[in-house]
Amino acid sequence: MNQELKLRLARLLFKLSYIEKEVTLTSGRKSTYYFDCKQTALHPEGGYCIGRLFLDMLAGRGLAGVGGMTLGADPLVSAVTVLSYIDKSPLPGFIVRKQSKGHGTNQYLEGLANFAPGARVAVLEDVVTTGGTLIQACERVRDAGLEVATVLCVLDREEGGRENLAQAGYSLESIFTREDLLTCARSG
Repeated sequence: MNQELKLRLARLLFKLSYIEKEVTLTSGRKSTYYFDCKQTALHPEGGYCIGRLFLDMLAGRGLAGVGGMTLGADPLVSAVTVLSYIDKSPLPGFIVRKQSKGHGTNQYLEGLANFAPGARVAVLEDVVTTGGTLIQACERVRDAGLEVATVLCVLDREEGGRENLAQAGYSLESIFTREDLLTCARSG
C-alpha cells in the first residue's frame, strides 16, 4: 500500500470525517466517535486517495469490477471505476440498492449489464462496525449472480464486523483501523 497516499488520506479523514462525541450507530450501539467518510470521499483529493488505495489493494486479483451499498459506497465505487479506466485496467461498478427498484426489473443491483454471470467482484464500504448491512449487500450481490471475492473498507471500527463477515464467508480488508487512522493522522 502506498504509505504516502495513506498518510494524506489519514489527515483528510481526521480533518473532515472524524468526530469525537457520543453517537448512536446504525447497529444501535453507542460510540464515543463518529466517522462520516462521505465528507472525505466526496472531496477531490480524498476521493482520489481512496480510489487509488483501493486499486492498489485489488491489483492482480483478476476481478471483474467493484460495487457496494448506496449511499456510503457510491463515491468509493465511482473513484475506483474512473481511476481504473485511466490506468487502462477498467473495472466497472455496480450499486446495491437498500430496497428493490419497485418497478421494471425490480432489481437490487444497478450496473449488472457490465458483468457476466458468476463474475468475481469486490464489495466496497466506507465504515464497518458489526458488518450487518455489509453482509446484506454481499448477499444481494451473490443473489444477483456475482461472486464476492473480497470486501474492502476505508475504516474497520474493530467492533465485530470482520468476524461477522468471516462467519458469513466473506473476507474483510481495511485501509485503516481506528487506532491506525489516529496514529497516521497525528504523525508528523
